[in-house]
Amino acid sequence: MQTLFDRIWSAHVVQELADGVALLYVDLHLVHEVTSPQAFAGLRREGRKVRRPERTLATVDHNVPTSDRSVPIADPVSARQVDALDTNARDFGIELFGLTSPGQGIVHVIGPELGATQPGTVIVCGDSHTSTHGAFGAFALGIGTSEVEHVLATQCLVLSKPRNLEARITGSRAPGVTAKDLILALIGKIGTAGATGHVIEYTGDAIRALSMEERMTVCNMSIEAGARAGVIAPDDVTFAYLKGRPRAPAGEAWRNAVERWRTFRSDPGVTYDTHVILDASRIGPQVTWGTTPGMVADITGRVPDPAKLPTENEREAATRALEYMGLKPGTPLEGIPIDRVFVGSCTNARIEDLRAAANVVRGKHVSTRVRAMVVPGSQRVKAQAEQEGLDRVFRDAGFEWRNAGCSMCLGMNADVLGAGERCAATSNRNFEGRQGRGGRTHLMSPVMAAAAAIEGRLVDVRGW
Repeated sequence: MQTLFDRIWSAHVVQELADGVALLYVDLHLVHEVTSPQAFAGLRREGRKVRRPERTLATVDHNVPTSDRSVPIADPVSARQVDALDTNARDFGIELFGLTSPGQGIVHVIGPELGATQPGTVIVCGDSHTSTHGAFGAFALGIGTSEVEHVLATQCLVLSKPRNLEARITGSRAPGVTAKDLILALIGKIGTAGATGHVIEYTGDAIRALSMEERMTVCNMSIEAGARAGVIAPDDVTFAYLKGRPRAPAGEAWRNAVERWRTFRSDPGVTYDTHVILDASRIGPQVTWGTTPGMVADITGRVPDPAKLPTENEREAATRALEYMGLKPGTPLEGIPIDRVFVGSCTNARIEDLRAAANVVRGKHVSTRVRAMVVPGSQRVKAQAEQEGLDRVFRDAGFEWRNAGCSMCLGMNADVLGAGERCAATSNRNFEGRQGRGGRTHLMSPVMAAAAAIEGRLVDVRGW
């Protein structure tokens, strides 16, 4: 018997190289401006071509400005990387969604919205949050720059086979509890290394009840639990999302594809290497208090006392985190004042996320102590939101409405926190300096971040 991941793996093995190590065929290679320049330089140095340019898709996202695109990129390194990808895509025959393209966006947003992300495939990108695409029943993983070059040249990847971990999430979510809360609660339970060496398969009633956009949020943060990837078996929800998208099959090819995609699931009674079970009905809105996604608690909780943690490593890590975050043990999470709000990133910048946040802020106004911004995950998401009038809702409430990009998720562009600024963010990482040197990040869902923007402090959105 096979798990979903086993089935995808075995279908893509080109050659067994050693015990547990194989050469895998790659169906889709996603490329962006930060991890690709050295890879293309290596191809030029060796006189190689891109093996399957039609299976490679490029976009600019990490370094791009989310403000006025008519203004040149100020940072010279960022400008060079964006220009380099434009040159490399043209020279090697790769499709690129460049800075002025209406299809530009975060790489893990545009792949699904184009229908390029499909069940049963192997997808790679030089970015750790490639796990997002696992929501479609794909084995999707981040790779390093040397591996980017290898895939460009060969359309294959050498990989040791990970083990299988089942994360079964049962029950029903309470109002105000989102997919972001489910994955943060899981990471809080097993820790940031709890799934190391594994692919997580998410199962259970609570997972099946999620939309595709919510499933992408869950799979996106698999890497924050230490996993190599995360997967969810495709079903009718998956097929409905993909149908009619530009890169999805059509006509008879669509019917054949769906029939094949239905085979990508775990066999009943299959054995996983590890199991974790959560009850969604017992999970409340989650907020991180420290400097890893695993340092998380229910919004009704308090900042923990490091002295009460079970191991010396945990005590030292928590002590350092609280010093960096400027928090004291025992402080209620609800009520902590904030300076900035960021709604965006490959975790939570799709149209459903923006609709949910807009519903919270409609008719209200951002606190005078807060600077808040909304950054759509792609220019297509931005255009759709504007068609629905969401941009007006956010602008009227005092939010900045931006162009697509990774933005404040990471300090590689102009959207950064100042030292000591505290941010309610919908992104995926809260590491020291992740959003700017000395910046303090609290991870949460879009509705929680939206409510925090209005109140100027962390609040329990269930009271709204």
